[in-house]
Amino acid sequence: MGEIYLLLARAAIAQSVGLKYNIDLDKILEKYPDLKEKGAAFVTITIGENNTLRGCIGTLEPHRPIYEDIIINARAAALHDPRFKMLDAQEYNDIKIEVSILSKPKSLKYENKEELKQKITPYKDGVVLKLGNHQATFLPQVWEQLSDFELFFSHLCQKAGLEPNCIDRHPEIFIYQVEKYKES
Repeated sequence: MGEIYLLLARAAIAQSVGLKYNIDLDKILEKYPDLKEKGAAFVTITIGENNTLRGCIGTLEPHRPIYEDIIINARAAALHDPRFKMLDAQEYNDIKIEVSILSKPKSLKYENKEELKQKITPYKDGVVLKLGNHQATFLPQVWEQLSDFELFFSHLCQKAGLEPNCIDRHPEIFIYQVEKYKES
């Protein structure tokens, strides 16, 4: 199924930058009816030999068929990630795509930072942090760049628009896992 997820994402990105990439969606949905089930996905785009992040957009909660979620998030990662300029057709052949299918986030109860540290499994758990109107998430893959617990959470707090030590304010924490599929 991973190849189909990647195909859907690549076709959506190609079309969003004005390139032809024809797929027969009806035929794919007929062959893989599970794609019509609700699901949540993140689409990550990297570029170049160093696999530099170029866009990453996704959904935390399943609310539409997974094939739609992948297509919509692929287009959004290419064109609407506020951290980057829109992807253009010239960059298309230099990108790599990763699709992460998320499990449903589960609330994680904890008393303090030490207990939280014990309950989080780096490289396995994606984390959603919520405090007031602020929210951010890091996929489990982010542990590869931010493997230290303190560093991971300070960056997550900042991504949410909060101070780096926001974990001291006891935000809500949710964890999830992903099945990831990446172009080679």
